[in-house]
Amino acid sequence: MSLRNLILIAVMASLTPLSSCSVGQDYVRPPAVIPADFKELKGWKVAQPQDQAIKGAWWEAFNDPLLNSLEEQVAISNQNVAAAEAQFRQARALTGASQAGYFPTVAAGASVSRARTSGNIGSGPSSGGIVTNYQLPIDLSWELDIWGKIRRTVEAGRAGALASAADLESIRLSAQASLAQNYFRLRTLDSQKRIFAETLIALSKFLDLTRNRYASGVTSKADVLQAETQLKTTQAQAIDIGIQRAQLEHAIAILVGKTPTDISIPESSFTPVPPATPVGLPSELLERRPDIASAERRLAAANAQIGVAEAAYFPTVKLSVAGGLESSSLSQWLTWPSRFWSVGPAISKSLFDGGLRRSLTDQARAAYDATVATYRQTVLTGFQEVEDNLAALRILEEEAKAQDEAVTAARQSMTMTTNKYKAGTASALDVINTQVIVLNDERAAVTILGDRMTASVLLIKSLGGGWNVSALSSAEDLGDRYDNRHQHTVSDQVQTERMKQ
Repeated sequence: MSLRNLILIAVMASLTPLSSCSVGQDYVRPPAVIPADFKELKGWKVAQPQDQAIKGAWWEAFNDPLLNSLEEQVAISNQNVAAAEAQFRQARALTGASQAGYFPTVAAGASVSRARTSGNIGSGPSSGGIVTNYQLPIDLSWELDIWGKIRRTVEAGRAGALASAADLESIRLSAQASLAQNYFRLRTLDSQKRIFAETLIALSKFLDLTRNRYASGVTSKADVLQAETQLKTTQAQAIDIGIQRAQLEHAIAILVGKTPTDISIPESSFTPVPPATPVGLPSELLERRPDIASAERRLAAANAQIGVAEAAYFPTVKLSVAGGLESSSLSQWLTWPSRFWSVGPAISKSLFDGGLRRSLTDQARAAYDATVATYRQTVLTGFQEVEDNLAALRILEEEAKAQDEAVTAARQSMTMTTNKYKAGTASALDVINTQVIVLNDERAAVTILGDRMTASVLLIKSLGGGWNVSALSSAEDLGDRYDNRHQHTVSDQVQTERMKQ
């Protein structure tokens, strides 16, 4: 066979996958229950303009420079995000490994062997003689993807890589949302510390008042003890806030990839306003949440695995080509007459496997059904989280108005009761009770404000945080982008370590 015929066979073999079919059903996203509108959207203040979407740096809507600087560090230094990014690169590498099946495997080597043949086998001068054999072979093996097994494997790998990329975005969004929640909880505690400080001043003045009245013989020692008890109790409560604040500060440090000793957040006043958040349509949620996109891509991967399992029912076709130089003389080893070659296809098919192929196909189909259920459950959970936080924001806004009115009334009551005590028409216990009521109402008002800010963060998170499924353009494009980001991350970390030294 001439070299031209060998090339023709190779070209025809390379074109075979292009004209062959792929076993298994092509992927179609299964339907999911999608409501026409959000139930808790009624009464919700729609963000203006209505076509505005949540931006990628969604935390900037809270207008807090310190929060902005902390959030920017999450994508660079958070170790959970770094682990997810490495897992994505691993999934993309596996996709590249599966694509290698499209191409032939070529191996080359060289060997020299010296052997003595048996004198009792055969006849002639070579019988019982010593032979030296020099070989320089090149072997080519190519499994033709006639039934689409390799294509389905690559399809599953690509879908898995895209799912891993969506997981990376989901973990990043979760870390960013956790940071914002902890930050607003910390600021809530700062406001409570300020309230305690103001209350302690008022309680100290009242204690001085009762002591003066006791020294004048107007009141009893019991009034002084009651005032002193309330002051010390409130001091203990104020000190206890320090524990929670320290723990939140430590949690924030871990989220930005630093040790607690490297982060110190100064106390600050807390009077934010929850930003108006564009909600959009329920159908858009499928494209805005990375966890839903991840579940959907894993569904595509599971569908492709069915085709891989079904391909085992069809025969395997391989093309093998071997050639090289072989000689028993070293001087003639690398000469043209020493050439040898062989070429030919091979086909094989399992005739009996004890039900192995059927079991593997049933397993792949069951795995697909389970992935469908997981996908639909993820969609339902997404709708639930949006509805939960819409309801929370609406109800908390009403609660905040009522609580503000309660604070105003409590302060007026405390002023009137204190004046009555000075006039001798009210007891010290009455004043202390009104002071406790004011403290509790003011703390409740601040807590509600913190809950509103947390609910705003959770609503943004449940809506995808500005992410869109169009970001998953292809595993290759994502790989380049994340490789660059990974290189920047490593260089930033190295620079940080050098600065420490």
